[in-house]
Amino acid sequence: MKHIIIGTGPAGVVAAETLRKRMPEADITLIGGEPERPYSRMAIPYHLMGNIAESGTYLRTAPNHFRNLDITLLHQHVNSIDAAAKSISLDNGNMLTFDKLLLATGSRPTRPPLEGMDLPGVVSCWTLADARKIIAGANAGDDVVLMGAGFIGCIILEALAQRGVNLTVVEMENRMVPRMMDDQSGGLLKQWCQSKGVTVLTSTRVKCITEEKGKLVVELEGREPLKVNLVICATGVRANMELADGLLDTNHGILVNERLQTSHPDIYAAGDVAEGKDFSTGGYSVQAIQPTAVEHGALAAINMAGGEDALHRGSINMNVLDTMGLISASFGLWQGVDGGDSAALDNPQRYRYINLQFEDDRLVGANALGLTQHVGVLRGLIQNQTRLGKWKHKLMEDPTRIMEAYLAQHVPRHGP
Repeated sequence: MKHIIIGTGPAGVVAAETLRKRMPEADITLIGGEPERPYSRMAIPYHLMGNIAESGTYLRTAPNHFRNLDITLLHQHVNSIDAAAKSISLDNGNMLTFDKLLLATGSRPTRPPLEGMDLPGVVSCWTLADARKIIAGANAGDDVVLMGAGFIGCIILEALAQRGVNLTVVEMENRMVPRMMDDQSGGLLKQWCQSKGVTVLTSTRVKCITEEKGKLVVELEGREPLKVNLVICATGVRANMELADGLLDTNHGILVNERLQTSHPDIYAAGDVAEGKDFSTGGYSVQAIQPTAVEHGALAAINMAGGEDALHRGSINMNVLDTMGLISASFGLWQGVDGGDSAALDNPQRYRYINLQFEDDRLVGANALGLTQHVGVLRGLIQNQTRLGKWKHKLMEDPTRIMEAYLAQHVPRHGP
């Protein structure tokens, strides 16, 4: 059997390793378009902080890891897929055939269509090549603008702050991390960052970027322009699904079933590029987080190898973020459901906040700031669809009693 995996991120690497375990004799080829060994994008901020070298971002540190597993690793771009011939064409002119194909092509950063976004001093923070540019252009005392205060932006924010730059964050929404924080928690996160010396401009749009005497000039709507050394764009990502155009069913990503199969029975998709079942809604969504990519990669590989019981039950929306020492988290339907109940507890002086969302007597979503002890419990209650009974009313009165609620519903009682 010939298996080809396109994409060398966590989904692709885990899939290749899982296939090898299940099919010792299979022909496995792993293809990535970057010159480096497979690495984790989520480790790049730690490299920017100086906590790890470039090699610390590698997903597998042993130099001959893939060779020892008899997995062929190619550094090439894939130009196209011929589904009828079950082949792919590479940018070096070679063609490879497959029995099963996995698309784990990930996602790429998007940029707003503004004048000046193509200037040399405007970079993303997505690849090791980007990291090298940031290390060269964002040193202590340099003026830097970070466009975007979403999940990725906030991870980059901490790395930049630790580099000692004069940092200004520009976010068009009215709060930080708007896709995982509500108004109160997102506002508290902004206050926290400002208390640490970071300027945060919410409800602010960038009009354009120009150059003036060796500096970049960031023009803002309703505010004075900013003259900086570097602009880092972190305004969102988009699934890399060009190879699927006209070939597979797509929406925001490549649509997959519970076996991670696409609309072609011998082509699978996993990770950021796959639009699979959403645990909370029952619909389909792209879950662009590393835990989902790892889960997808393993399940896809098992099914490619002929497994029958590896079904994807749906990914739960889960985000945990450490921003300059303040932990924020959101799970499931954190914005609530129609007709549902909610309970919140707010202590802004201590940067503590929790908001629970209920449907009937089940916890379906949660949003928390500064609470680290019971993050796993929140996820467990949501994912297990635990019936809380009387504990729902207790949590409505005091949302911090989530551990008690979990134990009451999951630990068997003894005695009469």
